[in-house]
Amino acid sequence: MAHQALNTELEIGLLLPCNVIVYEDNGGSVVSIVDPISMLGVIESPDLDPVAQEARARLQRVIEAVSV
Repeated sequence: MAHQALNTELEIGLLLPCNVIVYEDNGGSVVSIVDPISMLGVIESPDLDPVAQEARARLQRVIEAVSV
């Protein structure tokens, strides 16, 4: 997906990779993922919308998989 985004808009490299943090809080794990649609919204390129939508869907599946 990064390759597709870079081929569409080279400047998008400034916003990649999708940011994810994992840390411990009160004996549990916290996973936070930045919304790729918000991040890609900085660059006005409608051609990136499908990439952002796909990245969001994939990251949402990750959040659902790690949620207990």
